Amino acid sequence: MSETTTCAIIGGGPAGMMLGLLLSRAGVQVTVLEKHADFLRDFRGDTVHPTTIRLLDDLGLGERFAALPHSKVEQLSFDGPDGRKLVLGDFRRLRLNHPYIAMVPQWDLLNLLAEAGAEEPSFTLRMSTEATGLLQEGGRIAGVGYEGPGGPGELHADLTVACDGRWSMARGHPGLTVREYPVAFDAWWFRVPARGEVPPFLTPRIGRQALLVPIPRKGYLQMAYLGPKGTDADLRARGIEALRRDVVGLMPELADTVGELESMDDVKHLDVRLDRLRRWHTGGLLCIGDAAHAMSPLGGVGINLAVQDAVAAATLLAGPLGAGRVTDRTLDAVRRRRRLPTVVTQTLQRILHRRLLGPILAGRRPAPPKLLLSAVRAMPRLSAIPAHLVGVGVRPERAPAFARREARSAPAVRNGGDA
Repeated sequence: MSETTTCAIIGGGPAGMMLGLLLSRAGVQVTVLEKHADFLRDFRGDTVHPTTIRLLDDLGLGERFAALPHSKVEQLSFDGPDGRKLVLGDFRRLRLNHPYIAMVPQWDLLNLLAEAGAEEPSFTLRMSTEATGLLQEGGRIAGVGYEGPGGPGELHADLTVACDGRWSMARGHPGLTVREYPVAFDAWWFRVPARGEVPPFLTPRIGRQALLVPIPRKGYLQMAYLGPKGTDADLRARGIEALRRDVVGLMPELADTVGELESMDDVKHLDVRLDRLRRWHTGGLLCIGDAAHAMSPLGGVGINLAVQDAVAAATLLAGPLGAGRVTDRTLDAVRRRRRLPTVVTQTLQRILHRRLLGPILAGRRPAPPKLLLSAVRAMPRLSAIPAHLVGVGVRPERAPAFARREARSAPAVRNGGDA
């Protein structure tokens, strides 16, 4: 079966769904291919940053988003050497309508974008449809081959955008090369029930060759356990009891609930990567989000950057796509627009890897510089700087005029929840 569209988007994650929605609001015919039957997968990035919430307001989706079950992170803190809590990042000091990070299951966010897209005549979402290869005509990418519920097919397109993550099929194209940076740690995700109300701040706990980051959620803590790269097999061989002991050693207050972490099957491994494409495009093909730049989980900024990429891409490409005049220069404009925030964010992450995680993984407990301790305690307003870097970032994008809408109320039915 052979079909045509103007823009084929590979991957129904935050970047793909946002790009599809924005382009369809410009009247561009868009087809999003998502290989899964639904969005219900746990331990994906669930952080929705202030600039993304502002974007949803601009799109008329703020009320729907606010109706989703969510928790808030208002502060990033650190236990100082004297036992006093040091607030390194205070989102409440940001002059924004939403001065916090919202912790929302990614499936709820994606369902919201899918519902909004379905209201646009030029938007098509194909679930259970996996991209299997890139189509080439005349030396350019001319669409994508796929395997769907009805069997194999071809989707021909003026432009194909890869939004399928760090293991993107498009990265195998000979015109695209990857610059990789060494990463010495991996992450393991699991959840532990919490008794009582979970406070709206994030305070990492440092142990011997491990870092535990308890992320506040509704009724539980989502745990990010960071340890040396390549030790997943060792961690699983030690077993669930050993992991429970590690958790209690770092957070004694969880001694009465960590037992509900039943087996290592409940612990998901993330092979952390930090890289970016030297070029984000070749003829007829563009990569954005993790497909263009895999981010470290530090700061939880991956979703925000992916969404910002999608906004920039839609703003720059909507006109040329509508006119049928997408050139290599047009595609490279997306990379030029988003290169600075990508490079700055990855550079900051590499510094944190070296200065914070490096000593931890070597068995040394790092302490913040005394000058930093003194400065933040003397001038608490300085905590707005890290909050801005994490919550707003470099060069935040605003919704283009063609995509803005008045607020609309939330539908009654949702697929999934914060459970």
